[in-house]
Amino acid sequence: MLERNVTIANKLGLHARAASKLVKAANQFASTLRIQIGDKVVDGKSIMSVMLLAATQGTHVVLRTEGPDEQQAMSAVVALIDDRFGEGG
Repeated sequence: MLERNVTIANKLGLHARAASKLVKAANQFASTLRIQIGDKVVDGKSIMSVMLLAATQGTHVVLRTEGPDEQQAMSAVVALIDDRFGEGG
């Protein structure tokens, strides 16, 4: 299992389009993705679960991947977040 702390940096946070991109990226891999904010942990492959996090800009999240391609899954999701979901600023 891999674990990484990241900060949601895009202006609108994990709104519908960003959440959709995150879930789409996570679903490309066999490994599980869990996203944690505080005490709340959700399935990163479920659009409803990710949307319910209501993560705004500046929110610190913990990502956990586990499975046969966990490194690739983690890299893909972190790259997406670091790229601000392709939204710029």
